[in-house]
Amino acid sequence: MKKIMILLSAAFLIISFAKAQNNKNSFNGLGVGMDNLFRLSPAKTRSISPENPTGEKGKGGMDKEGVASRASRDLGQGWKVSPYVTIEAGKTHTLAEITGAGAIQHLWLTPTGNWRFSIVRMYWDDETTPSVEVPLGDFFGMGWGEYAHLNSLAVCVNPGSAFNSYWLMPFRKKCKITIENINTEKVTVYYQVDYTLTDVPDDAAYFHAQFRRTNPVKYRDVYTIADNIKGKGHYVGTYMAWGVHNNGWWGEGEIKFYMDGDNDFPTINGTGTEDYFCGSYDFDTRKKIAAGVEVVDYTEFSTPYAGLHQVIRGDGHYKVMQRFGMYRWHIMDPIRFEQDLKITIQDLGWRHDGTYLPQQSDISSVAYWYQTEPHGAFPKLPSKDELEVN
Repeated sequence: MKKIMILLSAAFLIISFAKAQNNKNSFNGLGVGMDNLFRLSPAKTRSISPENPTGEKGKGGMDKEGVASRASRDLGQGWKVSPYVTIEAGKTHTLAEITGAGAIQHLWLTPTGNWRFSIVRMYWDDETTPSVEVPLGDFFGMGWGEYAHLNSLAVCVNPGSAFNSYWLMPFRKKCKITIENINTEKVTVYYQVDYTLTDVPDDAAYFHAQFRRTNPVKYRDVYTIADNIKGKGHYVGTYMAWGVHNNGWWGEGEIKFYMDGDNDFPTINGTGTEDYFCGSYDFDTRKKIAAGVEVVDYTEFSTPYAGLHQVIRGDGHYKVMQRFGMYRWHIMDPIRFEQDLKITIQDLGWRHDGTYLPQQSDISSVAYWYQTEPHGAFPKLPSKDELEVN
């Protein structure tokens, strides 16, 4: 009997080990890259759009009456009857509400109206306060309300106003994504939310994004990109819309990451604004014009991880301000924190005498990070008038 029990115990251990190895080697399809694209997975692919607002299997294109039913009158059901939604002034539309475990893998939107006046919010599981609360344009790197091509791994903005996000956003119980129209006019939004239903690993953190604006930055003050981030996680990206109110080079300011109890001095200290955004020497390149006179100008660039993708030079008439859009994704170099995180950047330029000039710029930003829940309180979103740029 004792021998039989030993054999049964051994068999149980072998089976348990085999199951563990299978689980270890199984691919849940949560995040797909070139290194695992060939692997099969039990994950289920789903997509939400106005033509399938619930994302249910076999429920796409069922509308007979919709916003484009007149255009489809000769073709009928299944022929682009509901390709977009209209959000009335002051109303909130739920883009997606998903039950179960999985992850958002891709967002595509093309909105009309003022992009600052459409507010995107995202809620994970049972939370009542959003983990993402950002004006729609700023979330996709378009804080100035003007199109600029942005070509990166995490965010792409394509002609003419095609907003794409590839941030992976896992959830364990449910997901809710809304857009609030705070404008006085209705907006039209085409959208698609591509997601997967699958197991989420225990160590998966939740995606967060927070918006801030200071206009103007107080003299000799610093601009705060993020504060009151509480919990364990890692910081993955920064977008900044920087409006300069003075002449000369404006980007001498150092970025600082205060983490896990840092007080007066940060753990990570940058060397300059353009340095943090992976540029150098004022983002300038030298070129010859036809008359042979050498001029210096900003050079836009957009790469997988960083870019100065937008330079608004002004026209000398009504558009007089210098405005810049920049992003830096910490995809290959996430900034990990155990307890807390605060991020600031100096608003610093040059005086004519070659000394530093504390500036008073118009700066907006979006901070992107992953962390355990619950998250710290977000600052109150600015009012419509405080958000506006013109």
